[in-house]
Amino acid sequence: MGRKKLKIQRLEDLKARQAKYSKRKTGILKKAKELNILCEVDVALLFSSPSGRPTLFVGKNSNGLSSILKRLSNLSFEEREERRAYTIELYEDELQELKHKLVQKSKILRDWRNPNNVEDINQIKMMEDHLIESLNGLRSRKNQLTIEQQIRERESEVGLSISMKLFMHFQL
Repeated sequence: MGRKKLKIQRLEDLKARQAKYSKRKTGILKKAKELNILCEVDVALLFSSPSGRPTLFVGKNSNGLSSILKRLSNLSFEEREERRAYTIELYEDELQELKHKLVQKSKILRDWRNPNNVEDINQIKMMEDHLIESLNGLRSRKNQLTIEQQIRERESEVGLSISMKLFMHFQL
């Protein structure tokens, strides 16, 4: 059985978030330890849990966190800026993709607000299909509520009928 793809987004439930943090932290610490041993690289990880408790991992092959921080501080300004630019570049593509999606969604929302301005027949067809689907859902919900209301009314009538029979019985 395969794994389920997890949508990466903030977990609203605090307990679920703490449990997920704990499991993921264990996994990433294991990977960091393996990387440290297999490749003999210095590794330092610093976490802050959802409850605010810090966790620090420093690999065994290094002289500790201070040596890693010392090497980082000895980098020239150009090297630090180069690393910073590389990191920004990694996220730039993702940012552009998100901006593109936002523009598309904004256009669709504008089209829904003023459908008379839509020129694309495919867009109109998609909007029509969506409206039909929504209308069918509303009709289904209306029918369900009508049936539930009729059942409640019948139950009420039956209860009233029994009450009337009992009343009449004891009146005689």
